[in-house]
Amino acid sequence: MASQLSHVPTVGVSDRPSKSNLAIVCRVRDRHCALFASQVIETLRPLPTAPLAAMPPFVKGLAVIRGTPTPVVDAGALLGDTAEARPTRFVVIRLGERQVALAVEAVLGVRALSSALLTDLPPLLRHASEDTVSKLGTLDAELLVVLDGAYLVPSSLWDQLGLASAPA
Repeated sequence: MASQLSHVPTVGVSDRPSKSNLAIVCRVRDRHCALFASQVIETLRPLPTAPLAAMPPFVKGLAVIRGTPTPVVDAGALLGDTAEARPTRFVVIRLGERQVALAVEAVLGVRALSSALLTDLPPLLRHASEDTVSKLGTLDAELLVVLDGAYLVPSSLWDQLGLASAPA
């Protein structure tokens, strides 16, 4: 496994990257976030999504992904961004036996992040409103746990992560 990961850029890691510290880095509107790769099933182009009645604004509806009806969550709306969503990718997250697709503007790459760096990164849901977090917890506690373990990546880390020249 280590030889397959030797090409993965690392930040703040003196040893080789491992599955436990790999993160998928995504652009969500004008923010960047890191989701643990161990929780990601796949990324794919957005699929047609059927709206659901009486859902919070961050739930865009259901998409059928590999034969499975999958809730689609607009990651930007979840973070409180009111700008129009222009997702180019779905990031499908594993939630036990279920899955949820996060609609994001771009997937920028996979990076190995050190534990020390992770303690300095702000949590992904830092700017989400209390009402949004409460609604998310009511709708899907497992998704709340996964997103609570994700991080915002400040622009000051772009050069270190080797993403400054990544496609937007």
